[in-house]
Amino acid sequence: MVKVLAVLYKGGQHAKDEPRMYGCLENELGLREWLESHGHTYVTTDSKEGADSVLDREIVDAEIVITTPFHPGYITRERIEKAKNLKLLVTAGVGSDHIDLSAANERKITVAEVTGSNVTSVAEHVVMTILALVRNFVPAHEQIISNQWDVAAAAKNSFDLEGKVVATIGSGRIGQRVLKRLVAFDPKELLYFDYQPLSPEVEKELHARRVESLEELVSQADVVTVNCPLHESTYGLVNKDLLAKFKKGAWLVNTARGAICVKEDVAAALQSGHLRGYGGDVWFPQPAPANHPWRDMRNPYGGGNAMTPHISGTSIDAQVRYAQGTKNIIETYLKGTKDYRPQDLIVIDGRYATRAYGADKTTK
Repeated sequence: MVKVLAVLYKGGQHAKDEPRMYGCLENELGLREWLESHGHTYVTTDSKEGADSVLDREIVDAEIVITTPFHPGYITRERIEKAKNLKLLVTAGVGSDHIDLSAANERKITVAEVTGSNVTSVAEHVVMTILALVRNFVPAHEQIISNQWDVAAAAKNSFDLEGKVVATIGSGRIGQRVLKRLVAFDPKELLYFDYQPLSPEVEKELHARRVESLEELVSQADVVTVNCPLHESTYGLVNKDLLAKFKKGAWLVNTARGAICVKEDVAAALQSGHLRGYGGDVWFPQPAPANHPWRDMRNPYGGGNAMTPHISGTSIDAQVRYAQGTKNIIETYLKGTKDYRPQDLIVIDGRYATRAYGADKTTK
């Protein structure tokens, strides 16, 4: 019999309103009845900060730990070192950068996530955010709820997506879906930057052209969207030096990971007008502190901010998928067969099982 620990966010009344909101503390990924019926112990919490957190107390003898990107319990080297029974780390969702993967490898702890569970959800959020920025939706909406009516104020910073150059940093499952959805808007060109090219057939289907230099990519794009994992080579990738290469007045969208962008540099670029807009739903740390500059930054026209809490990958449809995927991963572990879905594995048996992470990864 094993002990399973899950770090989830509080849902409160919302969890009662929508029982399929599996990713919250109250609905527990739908795992409690199944686990306890097989004699396992299941501990769930949202307490993850500080030495006296429930996460720190309970991880000591936990064999399986479940975390999410939406309320990440940061599984540091220190936490891994004191978790003597730890064998499996599961991300309920996609993105395991909140885990010290090197430490997990050294201990031969398996790290898995539910690959593909929310790629459609995130891609849709990216397109929505692009449109919200380009059409200057947020300031226009704010007029209405504050009982104003000033068409000129909103229209002076509103544009069409048609005819624009849109570029993605990263062309994996999400990046490709973003490009596919953007074709319908008849952009001038779709560009992508990645360490490996897409096949000629996929490039043709997506109407996409690979640019080998990141600096060249951003210098050509009216809209840049970040769709790559966070690892050593992408941490702080979008900084003041790269932002200086952007077209003046470009829009930037990031639904990947907050730490890929240097928060102060993005805020400064938006406030100066070099960036016309920045939007997304990822922050570092999460939850974002009240004084995080992305909460209230604005461009010189008073708009350009399309930030949301981390919701792109946790739509109700996505939660149903990643809850089932989490159960499948744990079920495989308990059977001892190790026949996980290959795409779900991040590290196993002391090695990286994916090219998406690792110290040898490079984007240039």
